[in-house]
Amino acid sequence: MPTATTRPDTPEGSQPATPPNNPPEARSLTESAYLRLRRDIIEGRHAPGSKLRIEHLRELYQVSAGTLREALALLVSDSLVLNQAQRGFRVAPMSLEDLLDITRTRTLLECEALKDSIRLGDDQWEARLVSSYHMLSRAEERLLANNVADAFGEWELRNQEFHEALVSACPSAWILRLRSMLYQQSRRYRWLSAVRTEVSNTVHEEHQAIFEAALRRDAEGAERMLKKHLQLALTGICEKGLLR
Repeated sequence: MPTATTRPDTPEGSQPATPPNNPPEARSLTESAYLRLRRDIIEGRHAPGSKLRIEHLRELYQVSAGTLREALALLVSDSLVLNQAQRGFRVAPMSLEDLLDITRTRTLLECEALKDSIRLGDDQWEARLVSSYHMLSRAEERLLANNVADAFGEWELRNQEFHEALVSACPSAWILRLRSMLYQQSRRYRWLSAVRTEVSNTVHEEHQAIFEAALRRDAEGAERMLKKHLQLALTGICEKGLLR
């Protein structure tokens, strides 16, 4: 079964693993199917726990059964899809317990990576951080003005780039890979929170505080604010009672 820990749309990651004898066009089809399926799972088009039937997906995504199975295998390695013996593929369930575990583990890893980056980051790290924060700020302005799905999609991309920039000087490949996987898991819950609750200025204010502390090389302050920031989706979901 193909395995991969990070994905093609993450700057710190690699291409999805596919059999080495696959021609480039086959790999491209698998990557495209993987990314489309992952987006649709994260945005709730395939409901948590729902069965993913190959014949239905073939018609929906216009790709072969073999391509779909390779894409689904990658999603299994992401823990976004479950492969149940004799029962096929299902979307991984969502629960408050799962979100608590994801948030706690991501916080541990991301804070360590942030402290390493603040200690080791050079001018290129600072430049990447400044650029990603600028793009995120613009996306947040549009999100607050519109608060619609298209604006949230752009914000999600810029948010990912900003968080990756923060930790990009961390020398541990394993910390970055595991953090990236947990980030993708948290996206499902962040999307659930965003479409059910109103976006506030708090998100931007916290990003600004983390950004400024990182540039000052204030590792303790940046870690403290990042810990608080990573609780946002969890807090919103708990307050609205969106999960049990």
